[in-house]
Amino acid sequence: MNKTSMIHIRVQPDVKEKAEEILNNLGMTTTEAVNIYLKQIILNCGLPFKVRIPKFSDEMLEAIAEAEEIEKHPENYKSYRNLAEIIEDLDNE
Repeated sequence: MNKTSMIHIRVQPDVKEKAEEILNNLGMTTTEAVNIYLKQIILNCGLPFKVRIPKFSDEMLEAIAEAEEIEKHPENYKSYRNLAEIIEDLDNE
């Protein structure tokens, strides 16, 4: 039997929940994903991806701000249940 070591980490609950949901859909556990990540660090002699500050266009930053505002105050925005409602609303303009 292989010996194992424990790693204790703290993450934000929503990050953990979203990641576990995705990993579950992929058919793997968080432990398996962390093991893959650590093995990739070894294979790459560093992080297996670029770590950098993303640079977004002004248009993208405006869209992000708008999405955050909608998320904070959804009652201030019209919502639709399906595409037909959107098309109907557009036709009535």
